Amino acid sequence: MSDWKLLNTSTPSGAANTSFTNLTGYKIFKFVFIDVNPATDSTNFQMEGSTGSFGVTKTTTAFSAYHYESDSGAALGYEAGHDLAQSTSAQPLSGSIGNGSDENASGELYLYAPSSTTYVKHFYSKLNLYGSDNHSGNWFIAGYFNTTSAVSAIRFSMSSGNFDGVIKQYGLVAS
Repeated sequence: MSDWKLLNTSTPSGAANTSFTNLTGYKIFKFVFIDVNPATDSTNFQMEGSTGSFGVTKTTTAFSAYHYESDSGAALGYEAGHDLAQSTSAQPLSGSIGNGSDENASGELYLYAPSSTTYVKHFYSKLNLYGSDNHSGNWFIAGYFNTTSAVSAIRFSMSSGNFDGVIKQYGLVAS
């Protein structure tokens, strides 16, 4: 039997970013995003890892599904503009989130063995959003931090401007 233990809660309000530095003591971490709302319309929610400074090299892949509120379009596909190949850039976890009071994003990010000094650090994310152009989008990101150094922090931000929301950090307790 295993259970998730709540470790931290961040409630950014008009913040440029929020970071979590407690990445030891557990093999798997889960970050839950609740009602992430950007101040700037049509921006992406993103994350970065740190081994002492942010910008850890990562390789990722991305795909999404969307459906317009007007029923004018829907699709499922690969998102070439959101995957990274040996890049130190921030990893987008979403498409364009609207900044209206009824527009936001919610989802999860799983990070595996960030304190390992033997292996690369795998992660995956799934996130649903209400987009700036009136669509529901479901985003899936997977990849790894290409380092055998311990990843000591994770930072969340928007691709432009500040944001509000709630982010909870959990550690997996295995018995």
